Amino acid sequence: MSQTSSILSDSSGDQGESPKQLQFQLRCPQLPLAVYREVAAHLRQLDRVETGLLPQTSQKFDYLQSQVGGLWIRYPAESAETFQAQVEEILGYYGDRYGAWETIGR
Repeated sequence: MSQTSSILSDSSGDQGESPKQLQFQLRCPQLPLAVYREVAAHLRQLDRVETGLLPQTSQKFDYLQSQVGGLWIRYPAESAETFQAQVEEILGYYGDRYGAWETIGR
């Protein structure tokens, strides 16, 4: 779980929306498409947390790599402490099983 702590705390971004939102883009290079969908569904169970999948940008297909480019997560900045802990717990669960999450953008 410590690997997700540094990812989320180091990659916060302000989208300029009202109310202010924090957004993160993460990837787990070998995470299968079905598991990305499961992670997104799990995160959507948190009230006011939005998430979605990013398209794969690689030009060549590799069976050992994910078919998804990553995952974006967004939640209200004013509730960052609450949401960050819950999001980190969920990401930590999947990270322990499939490998470390990497920050890919804001």
